[in-house]
Amino acid sequence: MKKYLTQRVSGVRPFLGRVMFDKAKALEHKGERLIHFEIGEPDFETPQHVKDAAKRAIDEGYTHYAPNAGLLELREAISEKLAKDNGIKADPATQICVTVGSVEAAFLAIMCTIEPGDQVLIPEPGYYAYRNCVEFAGGKPVSIPLTKETDFRLDPEELEKSATPKCRMIVLNSPSNPIGSVFTKSDLETVDEFARKHDIFVLADEIYEKIIYDGYRHWSIAALSKDPDRVITVNGFSKAYAMTGWRIGYVVASKILVSEIVKIQQSAVSSATTFAQKGAVEALRGPQEPMIKMVEEFSRRREVIIERLNEVKGFSVAKPRGAFYAFVNIEKLKMPSQELCEYLLNEAKVVTTPGIAFGQGGEGYVRFSYATSIENIIEGLDSIKKTMRNL
Repeated sequence: MKKYLTQRVSGVRPFLGRVMFDKAKALEHKGERLIHFEIGEPDFETPQHVKDAAKRAIDEGYTHYAPNAGLLELREAISEKLAKDNGIKADPATQICVTVGSVEAAFLAIMCTIEPGDQVLIPEPGYYAYRNCVEFAGGKPVSIPLTKETDFRLDPEELEKSATPKCRMIVLNSPSNPIGSVFTKSDLETVDEFARKHDIFVLADEIYEKIIYDGYRHWSIAALSKDPDRVITVNGFSKAYAMTGWRIGYVVASKILVSEIVKIQQSAVSSATTFAQKGAVEALRGPQEPMIKMVEEFSRRREVIIERLNEVKGFSVAKPRGAFYAFVNIEKLKMPSQELCEYLLNEAKVVTTPGIAFGQGGEGYVRFSYATSIENIIEGLDSIKKTMRNL
């Protein structure tokens, strides 16, 4: 049967974070108690007023198809948010499409802009799905290395070295998964100049924009760009509002591109869930205190996990500026990241994600998500410290 599968499917590898998650669940099914640091999902409940809005929507009959581009009410709320928070002007009727999560937003944008053989520049370590989306479209992912020597910022020389006539797009993710780095205004201006020089698109994934620390500021390249029509912004509600299971995201782009994105949306999923979209409206227009308190708690957890990770022999990690991940350098251990994660799972009963899951540049690192309680962080790191003495 395998010989009948397409190359675009058979060549895509599963995310190692999910592989570790599945292995952990198998152990838990046997009665093991494990502490999870592998999944990038807030452990907070969706704010009550958002849940109440979705419940009301069901009672009010919002259980039928929505427009392919999403409820106009939600697109208007997104447009208001973009203008207020990001400095982005977007016509809700023609420049915004509501999607089934931010990953679908990126997928649709790539499917509409990348031809077979086109190259897409992806800073790595980076989120695994970008590479998969490009390969589904028949494109070729090209890794742009982010290193600790450059504070995981884009090196303009590396950008220029990677530019070829086949280059069609560069992907940005700030704050970053898995690193937690935040691009500066200067970084984005450099990318914008590069994109205009080489006539390529910029895909900006801003899903972690609200989770940022220490006075750092999130900048949107679409607001800074001298040619905003070449910028595609994707975002969603999963991280900032603890709405991972709601699967509501959105893509913001030029009128021409969004009209093409909506065509694929029609055939792929018709539209995002209608009553979930009503909840998303409330998330944007309702009280923001739950989100603010969640970020404050992430900041407290960050202090605890960074301190304790740096106490583990062979580990070193800088304090992330955004998101909720600690990207731990394990190079001194001279051990592949997946092998170490398997060891920690079986011996320390702690679940983590190998750095290699985020591209070749992630080897030598392990990602810890601190979207879990401080009690779990302390217990898990105590177990790791004890186990690593044996290693």
